[in-house]
Amino acid sequence: MRLAFWRAGKNKAVVERAVSKPKTEARVAEAKATEAAPRTEAKPAPAVAKPAPVESGDIDLHALGAALARKRSWIIVPTVLALVGFVAAVNLVTPRYKSESRILIDGRENVFLRPNSDRTEERQALDAEAVTSQVQLVLSRDLAREIIKKNKLAERPEFDPVLKGISPLKSLAALIGIGRDPFSMTPEERVLDAYYERLQAYAVDKSRVIVVEFQSADPDLAARVANSIADGYLVLQQNARQEQARNASQWLAGEIENLRKKVSDAEARVEDFRSKSSLFVGTNNTTLSNQQMGEVNTQLNNARALKADAEAKARLIRELLQSGKPIEASEVLNSELMRRLSEQRVTLRAQLAEQSSTLLGNHPRIKELKAQLGDLETQIRDEAGKISRSLENDARIASGRVDSLTVSLEQLKKQATSTNGQDVQLRALEREAKAQRDLLETYLAKYREANTRESIDAAPTDGRIISRAIVSNTPAYPKKLPIVLIATIATLLLSSGVVVTGELLRQTAPRAVAVLAPAQTQVPVRQEPIVEPVVEPIVDPVMAQPAPLQPEMTADADVTEFAEIEHLADSLRTAGTAAKKITVLGTAAGDAITLSMLTLARHLARDARVVAVDLAASSLTIAAVSVDPMAPGLAELMQGEASFAQVINRDKFSQLHLVMAGRPGFDRSLLQSPRVALAIDAMLRAYDHVLLDAGSASDLPAELLTANARAVVVPDASMTPDARTLMCEQLKAVGFSEVTMLSKPVQPSDAVEAGPRVVAA
Repeated sequence: MRLAFWRAGKNKAVVERAVSKPKTEARVAEAKATEAAPRTEAKPAPAVAKPAPVESGDIDLHALGAALARKRSWIIVPTVLALVGFVAAVNLVTPRYKSESRILIDGRENVFLRPNSDRTEERQALDAEAVTSQVQLVLSRDLAREIIKKNKLAERPEFDPVLKGISPLKSLAALIGIGRDPFSMTPEERVLDAYYERLQAYAVDKSRVIVVEFQSADPDLAARVANSIADGYLVLQQNARQEQARNASQWLAGEIENLRKKVSDAEARVEDFRSKSSLFVGTNNTTLSNQQMGEVNTQLNNARALKADAEAKARLIRELLQSGKPIEASEVLNSELMRRLSEQRVTLRAQLAEQSSTLLGNHPRIKELKAQLGDLETQIRDEAGKISRSLENDARIASGRVDSLTVSLEQLKKQATSTNGQDVQLRALEREAKAQRDLLETYLAKYREANTRESIDAAPTDGRIISRAIVSNTPAYPKKLPIVLIATIATLLLSSGVVVTGELLRQTAPRAVAVLAPAQTQVPVRQEPIVEPVVEPIVDPVMAQPAPLQPEMTADADVTEFAEIEHLADSLRTAGTAAKKITVLGTAAGDAITLSMLTLARHLARDARVVAVDLAASSLTIAAVSVDPMAPGLAELMQGEASFAQVINRDKFSQLHLVMAGRPGFDRSLLQSPRVALAIDAMLRAYDHVLLDAGSASDLPAELLTANARAVVVPDASMTPDARTLMCEQLKAVGFSEVTMLSKPVQPSDAVEAGPRVVAA
């Protein structure tokens, strides 16, 4: 809804058309105005016949209610008939009973029946697509044929309508193409259509449970068919698994026969090539030549080690003999002769030491012992020399062995070099034979597993029945009470809609005539006595002092517009949270409305947190009194070019906060965005009062201005009292909680005082 009618506020006739009311409401308003101003004189008017007023775009709800009451028989009778008809219809329809069974899809494969390679692997849980696929398996035609055959549904007239005869009405409908002719369908098609009409299978949301529902006129048959479908589904899965194992075993049997022949041929080729090339295999699956070469190489290494060991020991003993040091080599010390000589030397040294304690050095006994000791030392050194020479001989023997083994190794290398190509071919033949043999063994294992699974009577399935169907005694179709209620309410609404539509068409007919009629054919209107009421103050009792609305009384007033606004500020301040949101608008010039809003806001800002929001695009006037004239506004906030804190500016002359509409040249359609209302709500939480400069409010949403708001109207000086009164009534009608009409706008020339009275910089 827009508030553009204020532009024509000075024209009383236009205002009357904008706020046209029924005749009774006008009389009530006149009576109230007469009581409020008993001294007002009525103006006589000529008795001219008054034509029907041209209706506005508003809907007359009283007329609609009267039309519904007047034509109630057109509503009640069809509704009662529909109620009776549908009650009879639902009682004549053959009831159907519904039973359901539930199947859980959980992949019940036995771990002991899996292949050995898969037993350690975890089976993945079934996804939603897999469960949906199982639902389609429940609805498959193959399963349907089995169920129909098992339960003999084709012999029941409920599933084959031909058995009980076709009514002439259905035959006629089939002839004109409305329905299908049962006689043109095969018996199987007729039974399948009836079967699927009564069957419903679906997966429970966020689970792996499938619900199978079946309806029938026979409750026992409904439960039996539902359980048969669940059992048949499991049997179908079991047969599919057994068929899969049977097909696998048949295929594997043929492949195994072929592989046996291939393995036999490959092994025969290996042995034939080995015999022709003399590549006989020794121990450790190596050829004889390679085995001999390895053994000779080992012996050569041992001979070299013996040679080096003997040479080192002989050299060590020889050096000890030459240096005269005691011979302490292990070969010398381990000799039996050397051990006896050493024992004798120890015995002689002990005797020499014993005799030396009582005899002098020149004693014959002492000399004899020393001579024997020297002879033993000579024998020890001779024996050590013999051991050294024997080690040197062992080293020469080992050297000769090394030479012979080296010659043998070279010969074996030459022989191995000549057989490398044949060995490569032999290994290739062996690899091929081994691959064929491994594949044959794998197929044999799978063949045995497939045969085992095929022979199992109860192969594992992917589901199990968790709830079997039971016989129901409550009909599932038709739902008598919902059908009757819906049909009755629909008939009531339809008949009421017909009556309301006719009344709306009747109300809009005079408007069309008025639009098409020429302006020259207007009929003179009889002017009834007009009572000029004195508008009562709409705000608190403090506002009793503002200037009256009559022009002749304005001249006698002793208060200026500043005093009037100051009294209004005191009243709003007293109202508290009820005056938190204030919309300033009117029919005066845009600058006058903005100056009046600034004056009121500065009065309120003396002892409260107040913000003034420019919605009339009068940013030049507000920019003149703001600290930052080039600050961003609501338009930049809506576009995301500025933050909420950046659009709040300060007044130069007071504590008032200012929010401009936008920088020069902004798109005014941005002020119609729903986010503007969110910004206003945020300001209402942060400030005590939020004043909106709406100007003439010609292109602003009414909800933005009127929601939980009071209106302060700045009229044009030449606006008549009747137009002011009617404007106040219209503003109340559009949603304002309170409306205050100023006597006249604040003019820039009136701004002569500093402080809160300054309205322009």
